[in-house]
Amino acid sequence: MPSARWVGLISAPIYAMSLAVSFAAIPNMAGAAVIGTNTPAPEVSAARLGELPANQRAAWADYIARSQKQMAFDRATLAAELQPGEIPPPPPTAGRGKMVLNKDAAWYATPEARAMADTIVSFQTPSGGWSKNQDRTKPPRLRGQRYANNAETMELNTGSFDAPHDRFWTFVGTLDNGATWTEMRFLGRVQAQQPGKDGDAYRASIIKGIHYLLMAQYPNGGWPQNYPLEGGFHDGITFNDDAVAQAALILEDIAEGKEGFAFVPADLRQKAGAASARAIRPILDAQIVVDGKKTIWPQQVDALTLTPISARNYEMRSLASAESTDVLLFLMRQPKPTPEIRAAVHAGVAWLKAHAIYDKAFTEVSKDEGRKLIDKPGAGPIWSRNYDITTGKPIFGDWDKSIQDDVNNISKGRRNGYSWYGAGPKKALDAYADWAKKHPK
Repeated sequence: MPSARWVGLISAPIYAMSLAVSFAAIPNMAGAAVIGTNTPAPEVSAARLGELPANQRAAWADYIARSQKQMAFDRATLAAELQPGEIPPPPPTAGRGKMVLNKDAAWYATPEARAMADTIVSFQTPSGGWSKNQDRTKPPRLRGQRYANNAETMELNTGSFDAPHDRFWTFVGTLDNGATWTEMRFLGRVQAQQPGKDGDAYRASIIKGIHYLLMAQYPNGGWPQNYPLEGGFHDGITFNDDAVAQAALILEDIAEGKEGFAFVPADLRQKAGAASARAIRPILDAQIVVDGKKTIWPQQVDALTLTPISARNYEMRSLASAESTDVLLFLMRQPKPTPEIRAAVHAGVAWLKAHAIYDKAFTEVSKDEGRKLIDKPGAGPIWSRNYDITTGKPIFGDWDKSIQDDVNNISKGRRNGYSWYGAGPKKALDAYADWAKKHPK
């Protein structure tokens, strides 16, 4: 199998084919806004195992089988809560999590925090993860109530890359939007204020969550967005929303007994540390190489080949500045960075510095138009969320799967509904200033 580093060499003719983006279908004429069409990501399936070296296939076949078994287990456990013919309660509605992690330690002993912790425990899936976008200040889950929000109104057969295989069962266990690791960190703070039996349920939930993260980790060390596997881009190793980095970080903190995790048994802490260390390999291999030079990372990669993949209709294969920021911060946290880690960080930061944008702002120009990219002397630095892998220029997506070269030309709703530009990468640059003193080129 060609390595991710080889695939990243854009001088190779096969490169454009590996991206599966239809640039040839729409000529890039002078001034043209549409430069390509997004195409869906591949799933992780037994049918694709032939793409792997023979000595890796058994581990992946076992992983896929275990995922399918866990999905069946989760479904059967929920079904068993109801009597035959009994109508289940309505599913939870979407909301903000409200799981604050920066309160004074004493706050996590309050009835308010305890109530949130009880709700969190009640919504933990049988496999050990959590769904996303749920208000944890709401009451605990009812018997027979789904673990995830209502997706029944989502239209199917529209060509949307985001359409679930099953509207009644989606994101049942995920790292998307901060899910699972945030619940575990919140419970860690609450249990630390309940050293006796009153904290046992929270500690048991954290232990179950650790086993979930260990079980969900791919054989190559990455994590999918959703586990058990749900198909589509959700199967990709996901840097978006800091999924891989946060999974690795919490396991690292568990291994070191930090932030409310000192109670975890030593053998499980050791497993957590080993899993966190394994996450570094796919991160390093997923760094995209262009013309022989390391650049930054995509939003997500195919779990089997580590090549960039798309996500939603408007999230195309790209060099992704926000996700790369999170990856770089994670790599700079490593206490003893190897030469390979150091080279990855130096290269990633150099790329971000070279692509910083000044004298521009992505801001509201009117109530009618919303946000646009405009000239603003003295502003910056900001970065585009996505850059074309070949040219290194900003690119933008829309609901119709078009890939465009000007954010001001995409539909108003999509332009205002996504963070197309941001200053987030400056966090990595600031951290790098101190890190580079200890680890110079």
